[in-house]
Amino acid sequence: MNEPNVTVVDHPLVQHKLTLMREEDTSSAQFRTLLKEISLLLTYEVLRDIPVEMRPIRTPMEEMQAPVLAGKKLAFISVLRAGNGLLDGMLDLVPSARVGYIGLYRDHETLLPVEYYFKVPKDMEDRLVIAVDPMLATANSITAAIDRLKEAGATNIRFVCLLAAPEGIKALSEAHPDVQIFTAAIDSHLNENGYIIPGLGDAGDRMFGTK
Repeated sequence: MNEPNVTVVDHPLVQHKLTLMREEDTSSAQFRTLLKEISLLLTYEVLRDIPVEMRPIRTPMEEMQAPVLAGKKLAFISVLRAGNGLLDGMLDLVPSARVGYIGLYRDHETLLPVEYYFKVPKDMEDRLVIAVDPMLATANSITAAIDRLKEAGATNIRFVCLLAAPEGIKALSEAHPDVQIFTAAIDSHLNENGYIIPGLGDAGDRMFGTK
């Protein structure tokens, strides 16, 4: 599919690590490590165009003007619980970022999200907000999460996921056409239970060894 608001990060390292994550015999420990490693690579792409400003510094050789990040600190927002797998790697790369959490779970009967926790940084309207959740399936959860972020004042939002289904991309794009989507792969479709096919199973369960 060719959606203008979707970026597929197809770097060979990303694709290799994603293949290892898809394999059903990959352990929870390996899965978490791979997800953290992929998140670093995805972060490079999602932050490629963030603004910088010049400031004077002194190197061991001389004074110079050098670039530093400009504006308010970034806000990383994890959609619990699986979002934390991406969040950890992103914070390794940008440790000064502010962090928020949105607790949502999917009702397995209706496939609709149920919110149980919401805590985000102040001044959301002045920050680039990166929402993270490994799977973009039905898009019900991330759509609800972005609704809440906008209610909190966020106006510049990007979404980072590991895998996306075409149905999820379509639903999120229709609900929030201003949100850029970054993913490592777009899979075939959703099954009757709302899981991505071929996918990698439930990311949260595979991260934490639960079922």
